[in-house]
Amino acid sequence: MKKVGIVMGSDSDLPIIQKATDMLKSLEIPFEVHVYSAHRTPVEARDFALSARDNGFGVLIAAAGMAAHLAGAIAANSTLPVIGIPCKGPVLDGMDALLATVQMPTGIPVATVAINGGANAALLAAQILAVSDEALARKLDEKRIKDAKAVLEKDTGILERL
Repeated sequence: MKKVGIVMGSDSDLPIIQKATDMLKSLEIPFEVHVYSAHRTPVEARDFALSARDNGFGVLIAAAGMAAHLAGAIAANSTLPVIGIPCKGPVLDGMDALLATVQMPTGIPVATVAINGGANAALLAAQILAVSDEALARKLDEKRIKDAKAVLEKDTGILERL
């Protein structure tokens, strides 16, 4: 199975990345996590992206706040699918990161999940990998069924309380 590469612009993004890694672990998807900044370590971020395919990655996730150029910098240096996680920052509650992540020029796409959407980034990465992995596709189907049952149980619980 291909790995998921996760890059965060700062270790302050770790709580968001933890949601992604927890989801990947639950689906038994291998991953690596790195801290590279589009601005402070551009050479390392570029090298990671350029070598990602050769290093066994199938999807890349990049999480960053504020200017949030990391996903775009990674996507500019790889033709692997890149998923951006805009992270909530201290000034605009993550809207700055969201807009920076979704405003990519034609030819350099970045799929973008919700602000602080680590779990959804992992699920989207899993869905991309599942296109060519039937066992993973089955795990995702099973997860959807389990999640639906949990919601219906809550529905029943609410009705009983009223």
